[in-house]
Amino acid sequence: MSLTVTMPNAEASAPSLAPRERETLRHIAEGRTYVQTARHMGLSKHTVDAYLRRIRAKLNINSTAELTRVAISLGL
Repeated sequence: MSLTVTMPNAEASAPSLAPRERETLRHIAEGRTYVQTARHMGLSKHTVDAYLRRIRAKLNINSTAELTRVAISLGL
């Protein structure tokens, strides 16, 4: 038996993400650390942290696991 969990509020809010927020979300979902993401994007780790705080607030989610699930569902 398969269990599917959906988060319609997060996915419905996802279009409000800025392009750099989407890029940050994709890197984290791929398993990169904040530091690796920052290096790849040419940012400081503090900026990556700020992007992720904004993403979590916009999508009303609290964990990296939830971030990853939303990124996968969005095809990021």
